Amino acid sequence: MAFDIDLIQKVYEQLPGKVTAARKLLGRPLTLAEKTLYSHTYEAPTRAYGRGHDYVNFSPDRVAMQDATAQMALLQFSTCGRDKVAVPSTVHCDHLIQAKTGAVADLATAMDVNKEVYDFLASISNKYGIGFWRAGAGIIHQVVLENYAFPGGMMIGTDSHTPNAGGLGMIAIGVGGADAVDVMAGLPWELKMPKLIGVKLTGKMSGWTSAKDIILKVAGILTVKGGTGAIVEYFGEGADSLSCTGKATICNMGAEIGATCSMFGYDEKMADYLRGTNREHVAQLANAVYKDLRADQEVYDNPEAFYDLLLEINLDSLEPYVNGPFTPDLATPISQMAAALKEHGWPEDVEVALIGSCTNSSYEDISRSAFIAKNAMDKGLKAKSEFTITPGSEMVRFTIERDGMLDTFGKMGGVVLANACGPCIGQWARHVTDPNKKNTIVTSFNRNFAKRNDGLSSTHAFVASPEIVTALAISGKLSFNPLTDKLKNEHGEEVMLDEPVGFEMPPNGYAVEDAGYHAPAVDGSKVQVLVDPASDRLQLLQPFSGWDGKDMTGLKLLIKAFGKCTTDHISMAGPWLKYRGHLDNISNNMLIGAINAFNMDTNKVKNQLTGEYGEVPAVARAYKAKHMGSIVVGDENYGEGSSREHAAMEPRHLGVQVILVKSFARIHETNLKKQGMLAITFCEKTDYDKIQEDDSIDIIGLTTFAPGDQLTLVLNHKDGSKEEIKVNQSYNEQQIEWFKAGGALNVIRRNVAAEPVA
Repeated sequence: MAFDIDLIQKVYEQLPGKVTAARKLLGRPLTLAEKTLYSHTYEAPTRAYGRGHDYVNFSPDRVAMQDATAQMALLQFSTCGRDKVAVPSTVHCDHLIQAKTGAVADLATAMDVNKEVYDFLASISNKYGIGFWRAGAGIIHQVVLENYAFPGGMMIGTDSHTPNAGGLGMIAIGVGGADAVDVMAGLPWELKMPKLIGVKLTGKMSGWTSAKDIILKVAGILTVKGGTGAIVEYFGEGADSLSCTGKATICNMGAEIGATCSMFGYDEKMADYLRGTNREHVAQLANAVYKDLRADQEVYDNPEAFYDLLLEINLDSLEPYVNGPFTPDLATPISQMAAALKEHGWPEDVEVALIGSCTNSSYEDISRSAFIAKNAMDKGLKAKSEFTITPGSEMVRFTIERDGMLDTFGKMGGVVLANACGPCIGQWARHVTDPNKKNTIVTSFNRNFAKRNDGLSSTHAFVASPEIVTALAISGKLSFNPLTDKLKNEHGEEVMLDEPVGFEMPPNGYAVEDAGYHAPAVDGSKVQVLVDPASDRLQLLQPFSGWDGKDMTGLKLLIKAFGKCTTDHISMAGPWLKYRGHLDNISNNMLIGAINAFNMDTNKVKNQLTGEYGEVPAVARAYKAKHMGSIVVGDENYGEGSSREHAAMEPRHLGVQVILVKSFARIHETNLKKQGMLAITFCEKTDYDKIQEDDSIDIIGLTTFAPGDQLTLVLNHKDGSKEEIKVNQSYNEQQIEWFKAGGALNVIRRNVAAEPVA
């Protein structure tokens, strides 16, 4: 069905005029991203905005939240004084289901274990006019693609892989919950005007190569931070040849290069997908403004003049990639994997192969993998690795079951998991005999940081397309190249797997009996939000205190994090997901995965009050109990990965006042600012080395805090000596107000309270 058709129609009615005005304002042809951005400014733009420099207020069309992040977002929204969300919003219950034995049993367990959280989310959604997708309905990004995404729209979502909707030509950006609160409250949403990276795709894929291999190659080129602060725009004949869901896979995993989002121009493949998912009217509306849903022709003719960076990939010669381990940008072509294994000493045996997730769970993905599974069995082959399948939505699951694919996987020995995130986010009760043994798993997921999937640092996780993952499951070896290598079947014969064949969409159409959607009450004023005061999973929020108007002095160094410190290191998922609605309880996982630069251990830092070493949250609580502020020091791209705002709220809750790093990942920096934290960067990155374990630190210059001004950091060393270093900050006037007020939510409350009564 087509949701919010009146909103979509209004966007398309206004789009041509807004694009024309923007083209006149900039005085040149426009890229697709520019058309969409300038048509979604909160107020009509009066000048061209500087890419990577100017902060701009936008007005997104909708908000989506998954159950783990929705808890905190909606707890915050419930305190801001609004009776109903100002834009269409949805909650999707996909993160809290643990993969253990199989879809039916795992879902039943989740419904029991998470009942109070699901009841809370259902009730608060019902009260504030939010659409609710119950557990089992599917993964947020797949459900959004199937029901809500539309070309030329703009949305934000409280999950870092929200950009998945770019596969349908949408600017879709992952944010923290406080950003979602702004938009749901009807306020402007602030974003630094992104830079633009163009990726021209020529040729056409064939054989074993899939859309996943495009983004795996791009990740290898740009690295995990190469897309930071930028929108990646794909175009060219190769782009138009990709299925809509293939495009979504590429946009989804764009989060792994730090991109603000990724997107494709509207084309016939998108129109086909809209029609196939019962949104014929949306396709008709989009067709009427087709030119405004693609970049201007001059951009395609001379892309070097319009993008800050331009890449070109020839799909005719692209081969499958396998990325990893431990980082999604370590890209190895399949033809070089055997040599890489020997060079690095990675475990060759594939213990588990997993396909699906929000990245690769479309009908096309599953049908190509099912073809390989059937082809293998027809040739006398069986899977040598454990093999799991995670459908992306109930619609996809129902359809592939109807079409016999689940039966094929079952005969191969595969286990179908619930329509949920599961192993992709660490919600996986993996069965291992020796957790310390080095081992290899391969997935079609998006992210493969250490401990990400199963909590084991010994696990080497590699990312590839569903087709390649299925082939590796059959061979049982990471060194296997299905393009060239033969396998010995049960009869002792050497056989090769055929090239995969699949369907972009089901030949007999999609089908579903119950998609899992619940519409909210028309009038939610009498709906009671269900929160038990004695709950250890849900906790009503208290506002953070505002700045005291003074420079910060005597801050205790809590931890100096060494190397990669993602939001998984700062606030782990897995078993900790159960506390996502209880700030105090989940704060007990704060920075327990970060490596302490002074001893290279995790969760072991010096307590300056006692001289003893303790767990990071415990030491932070000790400082807080003595009314002492603390500071966290970090390395490059601090906070990369998930959008989870808990990684910002937990330090705030435990008395951390400052995060000082070499550089920030975009979403995390914004989340810190939203919570009233001081997020600053070294002016000279080598000054990171000057921070000593027993330092007390002062921040000077806050009394005259202004955009662009440097601050002074005074390092008070244990031996009585002092050092001063300069640090940078990127706060604008509005963000400084957040800092002074103690967080953006306090500003919202203040503004709502000041509104005249109607």
